[in-house]
Amino acid sequence: MVSLPAGQVGGLARARALPSEAYLSDVAGAEFIDWFARCSAAAQCRVTRAPLTELRRWRFDADTGNLAHESGAFFAVEGLRVRTSYGPVPEWSQPIINQPEIGILGMLVKEVDGVPHCLVQAKIEPGNHNRIQLSPTVQATRSNYTRIHQGRSTRYLEFFTKAGAGRTLVDVLQSEQGAWFLRKRNRNMVVQVAEDVPAAKGYHWLPLTELRRLLRIDGLVNMDTRTVLACLPADTFPASRPVPVGDVGAALVLSSTGQGTSLNDMGAVLRWFTEAKSRHQLTAHRTPLRDLPGWRGTPEQITHEDGRHFSIIGVTAQVGDREVAEWDQPLLFPQGRGVVAFVIKVIEGVAHLLVHARFQPGLLDGMEMGPTVQCVPENYPQGPPRFLDYVLTASPERLLYSAVLAEEGGRFYHSQNSYLLVEADDDFPVAVPDDYCWVTAHQLTRLLRHGYYVNVEARSLLACLQSW
Repeated sequence: MVSLPAGQVGGLARARALPSEAYLSDVAGAEFIDWFARCSAAAQCRVTRAPLTELRRWRFDADTGNLAHESGAFFAVEGLRVRTSYGPVPEWSQPIINQPEIGILGMLVKEVDGVPHCLVQAKIEPGNHNRIQLSPTVQATRSNYTRIHQGRSTRYLEFFTKAGAGRTLVDVLQSEQGAWFLRKRNRNMVVQVAEDVPAAKGYHWLPLTELRRLLRIDGLVNMDTRTVLACLPADTFPASRPVPVGDVGAALVLSSTGQGTSLNDMGAVLRWFTEAKSRHQLTAHRTPLRDLPGWRGTPEQITHEDGRHFSIIGVTAQVGDREVAEWDQPLLFPQGRGVVAFVIKVIEGVAHLLVHARFQPGLLDGMEMGPTVQCVPENYPQGPPRFLDYVLTASPERLLYSAVLAEEGGRFYHSQNSYLLVEADDDFPVAVPDDYCWVTAHQLTRLLRHGYYVNVEARSLLACLQSW
């Protein structure tokens, strides 16, 4: 695990480990602090481990060994065989979550006295390490919002499913973790309303700038909120642009707003990406879960024989104020904390992010643009991936942002990554390997108008760029 310095780093405030009231007061108003304290005090959550063979309404298929819900909805845990010319490992097998339905991640926004506000909810997921995280207004799978579980209806869903309910600012399908999901997609939406929409219990209208500053706090803003925020164009609400902090901050403003000159124009970026996708081959075939070499299944869990990568475990969840109060389900349990980082270099006065064209077996198109570094270091005994040592040994003054952020707690158990923005030193070359490219934040945001260009980890870091 990486040891990261606390306090002021490189002129920008790094994240703190706990959302204490003292630190919250630096980034959030008293109204939010009071609301979040009340939600935390009222939170009722009990999650206990359960053997996979004893999960209620979940069954192992007699022929394939795949683990699925008896309704045929929600998701299944299946096997995947992968062959590729990309990376150091040409072939492997693994379990993967197959959730073919498209969920909705929707954020309601409104302007109050000219200030944009977001309707967030304090949401508990069974895989959250800290119970409550800030979620979008709607965060629901299709199985959930069509009430396969026979529970309560999803609040505020009508604003994202009915035409004319508001002004749609963002509506795009985006991928999720391509290493753990098979072609998983969610509809990322931002809808602006003019009328007064009351905040229900567990919901709060929060200024957009305040929500972005809360990204400095470890584990507070969930993955689904981050991906929706990333898809919101920087010029939609000009008042929420980053504030210049020295030379780097000014360069980040130019990068986020599309001002200044980019090293590669959009045509060159798209050519680079198409060439990268064409350079390598990847085939991924579904296979019975029981036939996976290197994986061991017991009544308790499914694990890799060397103890690395991840396990599939079962839990029983009892959560207050959810559509269903109690349920069982499998969760993917990663082994080790990951590192997700962008190296940022100021080129001709404009901050550029070093993007990696990354193949992952579960992505719909095989490859998307990811961060400079995206890995769990413990999974690389043969040697660290490119640039990992560089970001982990960055001096404090070059660490522009650092927070430990959680991944999706509805499918992953205690999954966390150290998210980093690292300023390159003067010796870091402009010329980079073929699978890497310098792009501006504005160029990535433009690509997010379309699906399947920018992966979920890179989207999280793009949201973090707006956190000061």
